[in-house]
Amino acid sequence: MQGVFLAFFSAVVVCLLCGPFLISFLQRLKFGQHIRTDGPKAHLQKAGTPTMGGIIILLSLLIGVLITGELNSRIQLLLLATLAFGFIGFLDDFIKIVMKRPLGLKAREKILGQIIIAGIFTYVVLAYFGRGTEIMVPGLSLQIDLGWVYFPFAVFVLVGVANAVNLTDGLDGLASGITVFTLLAYLLITKAWGLTDVSVFCAALLGGCLGFLFFNLYPARIFMGDTGSLALGGAVGALAVLTKTELLLVILGGVYVLETLSVIMQVLYFKATKGNRLFLMSPLHHHFELKGWSEQRVVFTFWTVAAIFAVLAVKISV
Repeated sequence: MQGVFLAFFSAVVVCLLCGPFLISFLQRLKFGQHIRTDGPKAHLQKAGTPTMGGIIILLSLLIGVLITGELNSRIQLLLLATLAFGFIGFLDDFIKIVMKRPLGLKAREKILGQIIIAGIFTYVVLAYFGRGTEIMVPGLSLQIDLGWVYFPFAVFVLVGVANAVNLTDGLDGLASGITVFTLLAYLLITKAWGLTDVSVFCAALLGGCLGFLFFNLYPARIFMGDTGSLALGGAVGALAVLTKTELLLVILGGVYVLETLSVIMQVLYFKATKGNRLFLMSPLHHHFELKGWSEQRVVFTFWTVAAIFAVLAVKISV
């Protein structure tokens, strides 16, 4: 338990200490966020806010884990997956900001990179960690063996979660706050299951997210960018695969699921009705903004829903 607390508090402190320096550095470089003109008009005032803040979270995670001395093969694998997804996000942010290409990496380039990382991660877990091809059914003492189907399934989970978190990252403090509840739930679950090393990883990443929230709450002084959102999504997906909780993640990351479903439903409805919209705008958080909710109200409401999902997931699992 001492390692968990040490990882958490170390990550929080590192984030709080490094945050002001990174914000100032990014401001000097003029690494400001580009705001899409087709989004809510209130967001236009955020143009120029420093982005790529996910770097702080990743640095806090690394130091939080290293300072505990807990660096076994499972933690190394989780770190590599998180950093690899974060690197794709970093490239995307770099192209948007430095190379002045607002859309960043092409969609197929981004997805292909994620599929490759997810495929390598899944192969390593299956070949060297004795993961097996079973998935656990939440709330039941039951495991289903997917056989060869598990490999594409796990890749889908990893890529899907990474992009779901990316979609959720649209308001100040939204994605980082929701991920705090997801990671807290994973921390409690892995600790109860005796996976102390995985708990240390969860604690360090949780500390990084909480520290980042200090700078990311409305009005945000820095955004995490794709560097942070893809890294967090990759980390959560990797945790799910490693702990056989892919199905539980539907509950544990319920807000991510709702945000993603809103985008899918919007597209399908738009095509089926030849131009009509199911939501005022997707992802779902923008719908409530355009309904007249303040940004803070949307964020705190979504945090509350995320907390309920997290409590439910822990209750089912522990």
